[in-house]
Amino acid sequence: MAARVQVVTDSTAGLSTHELLRHPLTVVPLQVVIGGTSYDDGATSADAVAEALRTFTPVSTSRPAPHTFADMYAACAADGAEAIVSIHLSGDMSGTFEAAMIGAKESPIPVHVVDSRSLGMGLGFPVLAAAAAAAAGEDAIAVEAAARARMKSISSYFYVDTLEYLRRGGRIGAAQALLGTALAVKPLLTISGGRIVPLEKVRTSSRAIARLADIAVQRAGDTPVQIAVHHLANLEKAQTLADDLATRLPRADEIVLREVGAVIGAHVGPGLLAVVVSPY
Repeated sequence: MAARVQVVTDSTAGLSTHELLRHPLTVVPLQVVIGGTSYDDGATSADAVAEALRTFTPVSTSRPAPHTFADMYAACAADGAEAIVSIHLSGDMSGTFEAAMIGAKESPIPVHVVDSRSLGMGLGFPVLAAAAAAAAGEDAIAVEAAARARMKSISSYFYVDTLEYLRRGGRIGAAQALLGTALAVKPLLTISGGRIVPLEKVRTSSRAIARLADIAVQRAGDTPVQIAVHHLANLEKAQTLADDLATRLPRADEIVLREVGAVIGAHVGPGLLAVVVSPY
């Protein structure tokens, strides 16, 4: 009989309550600090973060402590898990993966820690693939493999009104080169090798959003695909983008439309639009 495998992730995966109830999943929250008050990711809204950013209220984020992971792994073991697959946002964007690795050293059961090299549903889709494998009775090696297979196929593209919030949070990476022309262009970005990098420069926001849709459609091709559209304080345009993709990608599963959480929101700022393309 296969060992019972528990899948652990962090709050930046942005999974819905329904997804968390349907699968064997445990979520460790990151923290967002607004005006000196710390909240678990999910305990305060992304809209509150967007408003804080607009009003120049200090906003920062922090990873979970290693002992938080150690305690969570111990709790999973006490609940009957015989192994854990712990999948987290890119280690180049956060110390969460490193904290999970440290916490795993104290776990009473084996822990396979995976760096998704992404975030949002770029993390969430691999987590759900792993959870499905765990629910089917696969062992930890197969559960990890299910996550990694999905990771290889995922592409994430996004538009931000300004690079300023990424610059403030130190998450801008190679897109730093765009800062000098930021007023003249609307940047399209992508995640490559776990880092945020520039993709294209477009002159207006409307052209940028149209180009975001074109890139996603081209990447999806004619294969079965899962799509997520993320936003921060930009629901109307996100809905329009999701509707456009649904029309142009008839082989896509239901398109997930989801606002990012407070931690991601603190770094990208209001106005974000993102598309995650996950062929399977």
